[in-house]
Amino acid sequence: MERPVAELAAAIDQGRGAMPADLVLKGGRVFDLVTGALAETDVAVCADRIVGTQGSYRGRREIDVTGLVLVPGFIDTHLHIESSLVTPFEFDRHVAPRGVTTAICDPHEIANVAGTEGIRYFLQAAERTVMDLRVQLSSCVPASQMETSGARLDAADLFPLAQHPKVIGLAEFMDYPGVLRRDPDCLAKLRAFQGRHIDGHAPLLRGMDLNGYLAAGIRTDHETTSAAEALEKLSKGMAILVREGSVSKDLHALAPVITERHSPFLALCTDDRNPLDIAEHGHLDYMIRRAIALGADPLAVYRAASHSAARIFGLADRGLIAPGWRADIVAIDALESCQARLVLCGGVVADEGTFARRQTIPPIARHSVRAPKVSAADFRCPAPSGSSPVIGIVPGRIITERLEAILPVEDGVSLPDPVADLVKVAIVERHGVNGNRAIGFVKGFGLQRGAIATTVCHDHHNIAVVGTSDSDMALACNRLGEIEGGFVVAADGRVLAEVALPIAGLMSLKPFEAVREELSVLRAAAHSLGVTLEEPFLQLAFLALPVIPHLKITDRGMVDVDRFVIIA
Repeated sequence: MERPVAELAAAIDQGRGAMPADLVLKGGRVFDLVTGALAETDVAVCADRIVGTQGSYRGRREIDVTGLVLVPGFIDTHLHIESSLVTPFEFDRHVAPRGVTTAICDPHEIANVAGTEGIRYFLQAAERTVMDLRVQLSSCVPASQMETSGARLDAADLFPLAQHPKVIGLAEFMDYPGVLRRDPDCLAKLRAFQGRHIDGHAPLLRGMDLNGYLAAGIRTDHETTSAAEALEKLSKGMAILVREGSVSKDLHALAPVITERHSPFLALCTDDRNPLDIAEHGHLDYMIRRAIALGADPLAVYRAASHSAARIFGLADRGLIAPGWRADIVAIDALESCQARLVLCGGVVADEGTFARRQTIPPIARHSVRAPKVSAADFRCPAPSGSSPVIGIVPGRIITERLEAILPVEDGVSLPDPVADLVKVAIVERHGVNGNRAIGFVKGFGLQRGAIATTVCHDHHNIAVVGTSDSDMALACNRLGEIEGGFVVAADGRVLAEVALPIAGLMSLKPFEAVREELSVLRAAAHSLGVTLEEPFLQLAFLALPVIPHLKITDRGMVDVDRFVIIA
């Protein structure tokens, strides 16, 4: 960004100490991400940039940070704000004070419902948030040809948005099978963004296929789930975004890779993290604490959280506490515990007064749940002649197993078997496109009665429901239409708990704290039905994503992801 001459002159004079700085942080210790040293020094800030360190400064405003450690602001390199279930403004208000000064979001959740209108909503919000919210343009709307979404975006839809100052490049290219088979739509998007940053999404992709995927100009991956996979991808020039979300938890497996040697090529991301986890455990601050507790070197962790992340995504102005760098600074109690006491976003203190002064924008994509009403009969599943394919949940992973089971049969219809932890799963198309329904079975919820349903259903965001009772499944689905989407728990013919998400069926109109309380009640209701998963609703949402191995279900049927075919 071009700066006025007067502003540059003021920065130089304040950095030299010839005039008082706009703001001085006094008495803290700066964690130098170049040398690893902790240095006692004032930090002088002029407007939105750091102008002085390693010296003593006077300031028009001074803040005492004695006893605190100053680190560069954290950068979440890949997330979907919609998965926090609140608007970008509520996300900003709750996460920036934890030290996240830059967030790189992919709004493909709302884009799959509302198309480019959803992306423009995030771009407009990004111009008003306290944190620096950056946007990657959603590459896979829909994620594949195996599902029905509310919108379809091609290269011609995306490229006109590419010059927006908040846009970095192209978001996670999830259709890796489409890339490898040289699908024309995939190639058109990749070609349009050659020379700009392109995010990857390559679960379990190795060997020659990985080479082909990287040859398309793709540079990052957040779907790496083992150290061996990470090392191969790193050796082939792919930056690894270590992820710890509410369902996808890869930090433990990848902690051995977070070393000083690898740190220039590593960053951190949350991908999908809900308000309960953010409130109870934290955001990137939690990842930092956890990584260090797992034995990762603090210098490597803090580099990955800021400096390396900035380099990987071409944000050349941030990631160090040094003169001339953007004043994104977090004052924490200690490196190991990483509790933020003060946060500066571009030189502005991220406090309630600052958030209250922001301009916001109206919500969009209301009344987006257009599914016809369903009845219990709509969830009847004709019995096959032999065994049935069953989705096997792996707790803490979005990768699933492909299982087979002989299900109970009555009057030619397959029935759930709660004793064996086998329950129905169904997807109901809700965008008003074709009215599709698909029914299968899943193992791993622990559900003993009733049903749980959601319109947060990656990435097409149709209705997903699991249950032991067809009538309760119908009740939960129909209630979602009445509340404009969200989450519902039902049993014995009544709704036990619900959370309304009227913005595209994905985000609440309420403050973060209210959503957190509603989710707490919702989770308790789900557990009262026997559910054993810590986060059942996001786990359910990912059962419908057909670009993650091995067996998934969409509105078009059960999908064998390894062969990329519909099998039932």
